[in-house]
Amino acid sequence: MQFRTKHNDSEPLVNLTPLIDVVFLLLIFFMVSTTFNRETRISIDLPEAAGDPLKVEKTVVEISIDAQGRYFINQKRVVDERIGTLKRAIREIMGDAPNPQLIISSDRRTPYEAVIRAMDAARQVGLVNINLATQQAREP
Repeated sequence: MQFRTKHNDSEPLVNLTPLIDVVFLLLIFFMVSTTFNRETRISIDLPEAAGDPLKVEKTVVEISIDAQGRYFINQKRVVDERIGTLKRAIREIMGDAPNPQLIISSDRRTPYEAVIRAMDAARQVGLVNINLATQQAREP
């Protein structure tokens, strides 16, 4: 009995389908397991002071100023630092409330000019009930 040997001059073919399937499964795994929540919190380190806690009224407008001097009104970022923009944002939050309470929360490293600009914008809008937020002083 004689066996013939076949000579094939073409290159061997590699099937890439299983490799592509594995790559797509890894991609789907990482897409499903990744969280896309973007937590937005304002990081403010309030100055300390001794005093009684403030009684909060129904309508409150809170202006937060971070260490870089960026403004947030009721946790929403203000587009820029101009006084006209601040006044429009305060009026929008106030709505029809007759005399809302204004609380200014600023970081201890906030530029003084940013706090004064917020107070000036509030005064020009007609707010007179202005409070500066602090944290309770620690006992030594």
